Amino acid sequence: MSVQLGMPQPREDAGPGLPPARPAGTPPGLLDQYGRRATDMRLSLTDKCNLRCTYCMPAEGLEWLSKQAVMSAEEIVRIVRIGVDLLGVRELRLTGGEPLVRADLIDIIAALRSNHPELPISMTTNGVGLDKKAGALKAAGLTRINVSLDSLHEETFTKLTRRPFLDRVLAGVDAAWAAGLGPVKLNAVLMRGINDTESPSLLAWALDRGYELRFIEQMPLDADHGWTRRNMITAAEIRSLLSRDFVLSPDPRARDGAPAERFEVRRRVAGSAGPAGPARGAEAAVLEAVEPAPEAEGAVLGTVGIIASVTEPFCADCRRTRITAEGKIMSCLFSREEFDLLGLLREGASDEALAERWQDAMWVKPKAHGMDHTGLGAPDFVQPDRSMSAIGG
Repeated sequence: MSVQLGMPQPREDAGPGLPPARPAGTPPGLLDQYGRRATDMRLSLTDKCNLRCTYCMPAEGLEWLSKQAVMSAEEIVRIVRIGVDLLGVRELRLTGGEPLVRADLIDIIAALRSNHPELPISMTTNGVGLDKKAGALKAAGLTRINVSLDSLHEETFTKLTRRPFLDRVLAGVDAAWAAGLGPVKLNAVLMRGINDTESPSLLAWALDRGYELRFIEQMPLDADHGWTRRNMITAAEIRSLLSRDFVLSPDPRARDGAPAERFEVRRRVAGSAGPAGPARGAEAAVLEAVEPAPEAEGAVLGTVGIIASVTEPFCADCRRTRITAEGKIMSCLFSREEFDLLGLLREGASDEALAERWQDAMWVKPKAHGMDHTGLGAPDFVQPDRSMSAIGG
């Protein structure tokens, strides 16, 4: 239900990059005009990445931001403090690009933890180099970690990421688990004709190790703007692929604003469904060795999540606010408007003025997918100029 406070009115001093002021009497916090309150902060530490995933970045990479344009450690710590202390942020996710490429990452996390002893702080990473830093990340105060892992097959992984780093990623996942950064969550994007048939084997592998796998519908956030609705693997297709080996049932726990719809996973009785297809190459023996033995349907092996931003959107319960690496507020992942917070900070603005700018920016958050209605792939949808790596997931 929308909050009946009237539409935002332009400021008298409004100019390019300035959001309109919220109506007088708007409740505090990061509230929007549709009644949603953002409490989950996604903050990008860098736009740089050491992979070139086909669904995100062109093979030649992107033009990176200069060091001066990116938020410093001190600026990050201050912005997070404003979000938590003044605006009701209750959870922080550090994103990129690839956060591990920042030399001061450990110091940033330690400072955030010092300021906010009880704040859940997670991080999304591609896992390259994580094996060397997992222990230090945990010691600094990181709560848990999400790792992108689209394939267990070296050839397919290299095709998707354009880098032969699968062994490094797997070492990073295991190191995160050993360091206590659990639950370790894995994010997989299925691409038609490339890795979609691997989904049951990937889930079996994750369940065997106690990791939480989440499949993500490919979204129109690729720098090449090559996304098409007909080529993506839908949530319904993902469930169908998994059902050959597993029985999925809704997780009884409340979703509570989470982007992933969770399902309890039980293995089908042996012989009740056809195999998911043979593993390819040298990895076949590895997958066969880790796959759990057939069990009765009644035994819950773990959970799997599906993030269906395209076909089963959850915009009505979105609780996220995003800050890009150069300190721009993005109220929606697909928004074509962004508002400068870092520039105001560097001009010497007070915490209260920064909080007001942030609230004004979130008040004009679009209803869904950067528009007044849901519809990725709809005729009136316009893909944002930024790719996922430049926004921060």
